[in-house]
Amino acid sequence: MITQARTAARWRQPSILPGFGLALGVTLAALSLIVLIPLAGLVLKAASIGPAEFVAIARSERTIAALRLSFGAAFLAALVNGIFGLLIAWVLVRYRFPGRRIVDAAVDLPFAMPTAVAGIALASVYAPNGWVGAPLDALGLKVAYTPVGVAVALVFIGLPFVVRTVQPVLEEIEPEVEEAAALLGADRARVVATVILPAVMPALLTGFLLAFARAVGEYGSVIFIAGNVPLVSEIAPLLIVIRLEQFDYAGAAVVGVLMLTASFMLILLLNLLHGGMRRRLGHG
Repeated sequence: MITQARTAARWRQPSILPGFGLALGVTLAALSLIVLIPLAGLVLKAASIGPAEFVAIARSERTIAALRLSFGAAFLAALVNGIFGLLIAWVLVRYRFPGRRIVDAAVDLPFAMPTAVAGIALASVYAPNGWVGAPLDALGLKVAYTPVGVAVALVFIGLPFVVRTVQPVLEEIEPEVEEAAALLGADRARVVATVILPAVMPALLTGFLLAFARAVGEYGSVIFIAGNVPLVSEIAPLLIVIRLEQFDYAGAAVVGVLMLTASFMLILLLNLLHGGMRRRLGHG
């Protein structure tokens, strides 16, 4: 009871910023109109076919294969982007070199480039007769029109999320802190492990989450390089489009609900880990 009374009193305390009730109402209304109501419509459409057919579509081999590829490739791409995004952000923040501004601007190209253009470019480069694909094909490695091509496309579109999330945090870390750790006897590996990584880890996980969420639903840049072979290189968003083209709206909604549920659970879990990490590191 005491805890409830304190909570109620805190909510009744006047704020230095007026208009909390109005702002909260507008926020909830906008969230409902933009996010919650459309998602509720999706769920209701999927539920309209009945439990038996819902389970049949969800357990079909094609659906499971498409979901496995979409989420597996998205997770792998986010991991790769986490590693290389951190390295790129570190280079852009800590070093001054000719062409640095050009490299910094090039990081944002996947943001500005239409996804279809990105897919065509990647397919051309990694095709068996492409600039990169031809040497790899000579070694017996095939990228385009395989699940590997899906991961390559997702790495391409997700990299800016990690770089732009980590970069401001690295800029706030003073080089003097690293120099002080080195003067106290820490080698480079220990400085990275005890000074740099703890400071950037919450931002790095945020970038990972953004890259993963973006990659799960990616469509345009993937279909040109994936090959789109059922049970092999067919992603879940493409399966939804195929069902829509066949006027199977309920079946498309079922696959959409499965993607929505899996994405929400994974992002919720990662957000809980992110919050726990921030509390341990004293960031909030």
